[in-house]
Amino acid sequence: VYNVQLLNQPSQELAKHLISVSEGAFAQCFFVSGGSEAMEAVIKLARQYFWEISQPERRYFIARKQSYHGNCLGTLALSHHPGRRAPYEAILNHDVFHHVSPAYYKRYAREGESEEEYVQRLADEVDAKFQELGPVVAEPVVGATQGVTYAPKGYFAAINKICKKYGALLIYDEVMCGMGRMGSTYHAWQNPNSYTDGIPPDIQAVAKGLGGGYGSIGAVLLNRQIADGLRQGSNYLQHGHTYQAHPLAAAASVAVQNVIKADNLLESAEKVGVYLEKRLHESLTSLDAPCAPYIYDIRGGGCFWGIELQIPDSILEGQYFKKERLAGRVQARAMENGLVLMGMSGGVDGKKGEFLMLSPAYNITETEMDELTRRLVKSIMEVLADSKIQNLFKDDRVSMKGIKEM
Repeated sequence: VYNVQLLNQPSQELAKHLISVSEGAFAQCFFVSGGSEAMEAVIKLARQYFWEISQPERRYFIARKQSYHGNCLGTLALSHHPGRRAPYEAILNHDVFHHVSPAYYKRYAREGESEEEYVQRLADEVDAKFQELGPVVAEPVVGATQGVTYAPKGYFAAINKICKKYGALLIYDEVMCGMGRMGSTYHAWQNPNSYTDGIPPDIQAVAKGLGGGYGSIGAVLLNRQIADGLRQGSNYLQHGHTYQAHPLAAAASVAVQNVIKADNLLESAEKVGVYLEKRLHESLTSLDAPCAPYIYDIRGGGCFWGIELQIPDSILEGQYFKKERLAGRVQARAMENGLVLMGMSGGVDGKKGEFLMLSPAYNITETEMDELTRRLVKSIMEVLADSKIQNLFKDDRVSMKGIKEM
């Protein structure tokens, strides 16, 4: 199965499929065993490309703060989440990897700043950083560090213009948000909601939705420019792992992709997003929603949604939440209530910011989504009304009576 020397039919079939659904954006791809491996390979591929075309001085990378690109040492250095980096900070590379501001208008815009002004400020920051650095790496839709956030319209157009100006690469990490997760299209950058202003990358990583949990697999996609750069140089990618392009994982992924096509699951995921957005707002932010005072934002698309909670710092910093943060407690309570979600902390600056993430199946029904939102509200309310902290909240809507009626 060592595919540096040997090919296998499932991986070839899967590669042809990935290239065919990418609207001509990519010329080649190769497979690894997961998302972190894919992003580690992306770093090495980008570096080798510049080495092959006789630009060895290009060795720096620009990523965004509050980003996450994997748990290998290279990808963790590329990422920027203070809490996750903390145990390894002393051995991470601080010379090659640099970080600029995150792109989430509602949270980070200055008072009175329009979306257009915000985009221009971030673009100016990247342009200034480019004068000393290199490739830009970004998640079109940020997952585990911010909870399904995406840049304002025009942001990626501005970043792409800067990349072209300096001859740098634009790299997307779609490990979480790709392969149909955002609905209607395989890649988030293809999506009609224009998460990247419709701009494709030079290199891209995908993983989770590729195998759908049935195979341990990730992939790196590269455009014609990158492929030709390697061919005209050594004609060999200096990268490999024992089980990359494993035939069992590739076969499982082919089967998953066949089901997605046969059952029209991309269209289904888009419809899920429309209905789920409606139900989340009705259940969490409407005037009579008991959770409304504690919801900062609901955002997402397709089958990928984030709910950011807002609780006063004085409460979050209290004794009750020292051992386990708010989002983690909601995650645990949701599990008890039969709902699987991700509860994460540190979405604002690595310490502050509590959010929940929902990633339902592409074929979830409306009845199931109604039940999902009911259990979500119940879980949030039970944590807020826990006997250890209920006296900290003055809003009479946070009561056990309200929970029992759900």
